[in-house]
Amino acid sequence: MTTRLRELSAELRVLESHLREGGGKDKAEKQHKQGKLTARERVAKLCDHGALFVEVGLLVAYDQYDGQAPGAGVVTGVGIVHDRPVVIVANDATVKAGSWWPETIRKILRAQEIAMRCRIPIIYLVDSAGVNLPYQGGVFPGQYGASRIFYYNSIMRRYLRIPQLAAVMGQCIAGGAYLPALSDTIVMVKGSSFMGLGGPNLVKGATGQTIDGETLGGAVTHTQVSGVAHYAVENDDECLQKLRDLVDVLPPASAHRPPDVSTDRPADALYDLLPTDHRMSYDMHAILHAIVDDGHLAEFQGELAKEMICADAKVNGMSVGIIANQRGLIKGRAGEKPRFGGIVYAESAEKVAFFIDRCDRQGIPLLFVQDVSGFMVGPESEHEGVIRSGARFVEAMATARVPKIVLTVNHASGAGYYAMAGQGFDPDFIFSWPTGRMAVMEGEAAVQAVHGPSIARAARDKEKLDAETQQSVNEMRADYEEQLDARYAAARGFVDAVIYPEDTRDVIALALRAALSNPGPHLGAFVLPANSFA
Repeated sequence: MTTRLRELSAELRVLESHLREGGGKDKAEKQHKQGKLTARERVAKLCDHGALFVEVGLLVAYDQYDGQAPGAGVVTGVGIVHDRPVVIVANDATVKAGSWWPETIRKILRAQEIAMRCRIPIIYLVDSAGVNLPYQGGVFPGQYGASRIFYYNSIMRRYLRIPQLAAVMGQCIAGGAYLPALSDTIVMVKGSSFMGLGGPNLVKGATGQTIDGETLGGAVTHTQVSGVAHYAVENDDECLQKLRDLVDVLPPASAHRPPDVSTDRPADALYDLLPTDHRMSYDMHAILHAIVDDGHLAEFQGELAKEMICADAKVNGMSVGIIANQRGLIKGRAGEKPRFGGIVYAESAEKVAFFIDRCDRQGIPLLFVQDVSGFMVGPESEHEGVIRSGARFVEAMATARVPKIVLTVNHASGAGYYAMAGQGFDPDFIFSWPTGRMAVMEGEAAVQAVHGPSIARAARDKEKLDAETQQSVNEMRADYEEQLDARYAAARGFVDAVIYPEDTRDVIALALRAALSNPGPHLGAFVLPANSFA
């Protein structure tokens, strides 16, 4: 059976396949002729064989620059090297020589924030021509411009003690040279890598001196003359092996590898859990059972405020507190009105706030599974104090010190999206299924909010809408439908990755494992340890 989730997943696979080609086969062949691997080949060889690599930001900027910036020219994500989670940043030299677009900066910063939040090593595979000069206005200046990369470098190096390993595997020019220079260890490849504040052409123009790149800033120069780099290797394969060796000698991670726990649900069956029409009801429990170990959920106050599911469970042996939205019409207690699923009421907000506080006290990570349309409105809800209860919910979530992971499976709307650990509250990871729909409200609701009186008047008078209003309505619906697409959110970095249902357990397990590497508080991009200034 063809479902909405299957259709959107099929479309996404085609798009992702295209983006993973980077600058195309011709550019990849050029890399190979130079004796170099492509960025994705490097990532694959760096990671343990067969281990999961969760790519972060693959869709970023895919719908900008006339399609000339696939992946914004950099591959970022979380992988496994010598059985420990690491963050990887690899410039894709097949895309405009790996130069930095404005979105490249955002991707690198997000990767660094993951490393800082989780306290896991970060590895830079550098092969970049530097700033993409026509777009320097979005790269060079600003609080979140390129300089923040080096700020994060410095914080990790001086205070957080997060291992930073850099391999210069191609060009590394101008200010970009500070990224490896601020790392703990630099590996360079003989004959194909160059690192310098200015290349031979700039040196010629500035000083009149003529010098070749290898002599100016090659691997031998920087390991035998300047002392800037630490290891010189013969080729990309040796470079990646050296990086693996450097990871292997790091002290053991605090979070040991959990056991693999299987689930009985066939992967293909996950595609039938959501209705074809996103407005229709379904049972969120079925999705949760497919994600957690043995399908076992221990619900917390399961008979109270049933529109919000709170439960203890495990994912690949790791404990997690789950907070999820139940959909459909929820039967109330005797004498009470039914409630609308996907809506947060005052009672459900209080229930969730208490559950979050309990998980925080006990050190249990939180998994938010979103299908939320917002908080309840109306006189009854206001008189019950939904604003106060909602604030309790938000405060508990925002100040929880345990890891927070978010999965959007359908709607992510209104203040309910915020309360369910929206991106602005710095969750450790935020993922979406292809069916995720993120916006302040659905398109039809927006149409009613703007054009409701005109539509009602036309219906009352049994007339058609005037042409101008009808055109505005049609344009608003089209705009909302485009902006509600999970691909739109991913292109702008509102989610870390759009993942497929069958990969959900493995992705969440790796995210949990990475996050649990940091036993300290998970607040903001980073928190300095108490002994930082000792």
